[in-house]
Amino acid sequence: MSCPHVGSANLSKPSPSQNVYREDCTQCFDSIDDPDGLDVCLKCFNGGCAGDRNHAKLHATSRNHPLVLNIRRTRKHIERNEPPLKMSKLAIAAETESDRYDTALAVKCLECGIDNLDKEDATIAPVIDAVMKANTFSRKEEVKAWEQELTTCEHILTMQQGEPRKIESQDLGHCSKCELNENLWLCLECGNLGCGRAQFGGVSGNSHGLAHATETKHGVAVKLGSITPEGTADVYCYNCDEERIDDNLGAHLANWGIILAEREKTEKSLTEMQIEQNLRWEFSMTTEDGKELTPIFGPGLTGLKNLGNSCYLASILQCLYDLPSFQQRYYGDKLGPLPSVSDPAEDLETQLRKLGDGLLSGRYSKPDSDVFASEHTPNVPHQKGLQPSMFKHLMGRGHEEFSTMRQQDAFELLQHLVKLVTRSKHPAELGDPTQPMRFVMEQRLQCLNCKKVRYSSNEQDSVFIDVPMEKLPPEEEGQEPKYKPVTLKQCLDNLTASEVVELTCAACGSKDGFTKRQAFKTFPDVLVVNARKMAVVNWVPVKVDVPVIVDDEPFNLDEYLSKGQQPDEEALPEDESAKSNVPAFVPHAEGLAMLEAMGFPRVRCEKALHATGNTDANTAMEWLFAHMDDPDIDVPLDLSAGSGGAASGGAGAADPEKLAMLESMGLSGPRAVKALKETGGDVERAIEWLFSHPDDDGADAVEEEAPAADQGPKKEAGSSELPAKFQLQSIVCHKGTSIHAGHYVAFIRKKLSEDETSWVLFNDEKVVKVVDVEEMKKTAYVYFFKRV
Repeated sequence: MSCPHVGSANLSKPSPSQNVYREDCTQCFDSIDDPDGLDVCLKCFNGGCAGDRNHAKLHATSRNHPLVLNIRRTRKHIERNEPPLKMSKLAIAAETESDRYDTALAVKCLECGIDNLDKEDATIAPVIDAVMKANTFSRKEEVKAWEQELTTCEHILTMQQGEPRKIESQDLGHCSKCELNENLWLCLECGNLGCGRAQFGGVSGNSHGLAHATETKHGVAVKLGSITPEGTADVYCYNCDEERIDDNLGAHLANWGIILAEREKTEKSLTEMQIEQNLRWEFSMTTEDGKELTPIFGPGLTGLKNLGNSCYLASILQCLYDLPSFQQRYYGDKLGPLPSVSDPAEDLETQLRKLGDGLLSGRYSKPDSDVFASEHTPNVPHQKGLQPSMFKHLMGRGHEEFSTMRQQDAFELLQHLVKLVTRSKHPAELGDPTQPMRFVMEQRLQCLNCKKVRYSSNEQDSVFIDVPMEKLPPEEEGQEPKYKPVTLKQCLDNLTASEVVELTCAACGSKDGFTKRQAFKTFPDVLVVNARKMAVVNWVPVKVDVPVIVDDEPFNLDEYLSKGQQPDEEALPEDESAKSNVPAFVPHAEGLAMLEAMGFPRVRCEKALHATGNTDANTAMEWLFAHMDDPDIDVPLDLSAGSGGAASGGAGAADPEKLAMLESMGLSGPRAVKALKETGGDVERAIEWLFSHPDDDGADAVEEEAPAADQGPKKEAGSSELPAKFQLQSIVCHKGTSIHAGHYVAFIRKKLSEDETSWVLFNDEKVVKVVDVEEMKKTAYVYFFKRV
């Protein structure tokens, strides 16, 4: 059947830079695996569901793009009469999509209502072929993100190789110092073959390659089993103690008679082994008697598929969308239609609502026969899980860490998401869903000499608690150290305890110091607590498992409410001379000396001590590691009033089009205006500025354009009403020795029926009911407490 739109559509193949959304709808999680399939726009390659939600038709109408390619995929059912062939080497060519699925294609015109246009039409056929061959959006982003920022180094660039010779094949079969025949590293300088370090996953190694490098000072080696004919391989510089890139690897190998074209990859790369190691940190999916925990399904019980080290994202999202404020803001009938935008995958509001529908509706929480608990229980199906590729790309765009496929700190992600959501536009009747997390902490400073005080307050959305660490005597020799359990009350007592800080009083000039104490001025509806359990081993922060005892029943926080300034307390003066000097910061002498001894510049040491309360070197060092990449890390500490260096003068009004671009990413308001002014109107640099200046509200940027009317004082976040009772609602747990590795899961208290409330484990796509979470509560990393 003919269609007038085919000739006038001016179709073209997707360019390498264009995204092709041919897996799931950009506005919901309906996908090519659903009965109606997915309609991919043949003009802009947007993916729209073809079922009852009509997102494909909405796109076609709003953009005037009527021609679509419908893709439907069904799982093949293969009966094997014989077992598959055993693989003798690492399988490089994995099972393809065509091996597992049958795919049906149809070309449709949504305006004419034609469902079977000719796929072989000369105008359409090349575009269909290009769409099906193009990397899917998720695969394209995954490939980009896994391209680590590896570089070469001076040791590779200045390497002097020995006289050329051919290393005989029999000499490439095992280590020159032992009989190991795997994990072999070839010294590119002299041709020695040594075994590597023992690796996780059972890969053997006696470190003879490292011993050779230490003895000879030959620093550069390549892992033989990782070499591919394309010229990629694991190259390591022992002098830098870093993985590197050798741009002349082919020539360097040829010096020893090794020809790239003849090589075959037979072992896993370092990156592949790191991924495998992270996946090994598994949380128990069985009861104490060894039975598999039962999967549960329904609204609010939908899992998220692991995109490769994305468990940190999944666990935080599950906890956020358990909050009533997020459920009301991003799911439900009150929301109205989705935003009308040209690219829904690039719109933060659309993607947050897509997640809300996916996680809360129950539409996608159903058993999938292809996903089961373990190989021993194929009759216990789990759900397929949602694939949040678009949201992961969008929230990580422009961020040095979250744009990668590496494992990240779940709490840092939570802070990042809160900022993104806060900066978004919110309907007045719904409000900012992060507002229930906000509260005010009040700090009290009192001069030890003149006894005058100063109260200052700071709005926050979470608190850090430092967990006391006391090792228990080992029960037997060689046992991993265990730590004495502490209570949440102990941690909160420490958080609000008084301490002496070294500051110079602006009122009396005394250098005796101040007592400092912080307490809650108001309490939030949802209290987020990050339990820091870090020890420094050989100057490297290492996470340790200190059990923290948290009551399951509601508990009272009244004692941590600040009393505020008392009638008999005299405040420190607020005159201009005092403002320019108060309080003059004197870094903790011992802490400063320790940090400088580690090699940190003095400016960074002072900033770290100031940011962490001027108490100890360990806390300051953690801050330094977390803020190494701050653009102003080397700018001297300036505590004078009004410091911060906003560009003065009229930069002119911000470009409305560029403002709209920032707003589509959830970056709006005065901050966006100021970011554009500070960066000369460059949108990319403005995004970087926004992320590197999270506390700048941008108010001074719009003062000259539109002086705000007097609307009275801003309402203080949180509430000081008592009693302040809280109950644990959800936790993010972590297993592993570093918060940047290992595995994250979420445990959430869910109301499963009118009569039953139970803890539920969200382990990526697996969602199961659990009976006992006491052990998990002790090792939690992030706690969400609700006010009751």
